[in-house]
Amino acid sequence: GEGPDPTEQLTAIVVSETKIALKSGYGKYLGVNSEGVVIGRADAIGPREQWEPVFQEGKMALLAGNSCFVSCNDSGDIVATTKTAGEGEMVKIRTNIERVKKQKVDVPDEEKGSLKEAEVNYVKKFQSFQDRRLRINPDDRSKLKKAKEKGTLHESLLDRREKMKADRYCK
Repeated sequence: GEGPDPTEQLTAIVVSETKIALKSGYGKYLGVNSEGVVIGRADAIGPREQWEPVFQEGKMALLAGNSCFVSCNDSGDIVATTKTAGEGEMVKIRTNIERVKKQKVDVPDEEKGSLKEAEVNYVKKFQSFQDRRLRINPDDRSKLKKAKEKGTLHESLLDRREKMKADRYCK
């Protein structure tokens, strides 16, 4: 079908880390009156025009400025009168904005795999081996595990290669 009418579209404005304001197609902010009815008459954002999306089990409910959740009553009005979020208070919001995919932390190809493989990869990358042999430090790798946890893996690998004195880049 067709999309919503422009007057049915709401714009979410970030108010704080947890709260948003909803602006209607008429340029007014949605808020809650003293009876708990959702109205759209405010020209500015105040405490009653702030909404907090609450996520639970993959669903969302909107907590209004009166600390009640938004739902629809029997007469078809949108109200915020319930202190707890049940199935009737869960809302679906559609958006036309593209979702931002979370970027994975870039791990260099050399560091993929075990610590032994990572050390071999870095030795292959930086060591000048004229006799076609890899010279890898035979010492215990427990220090490398600790260094990886601390975030000083590269420095530790450099120290290990320096002890072998077969790498022209680490002296």
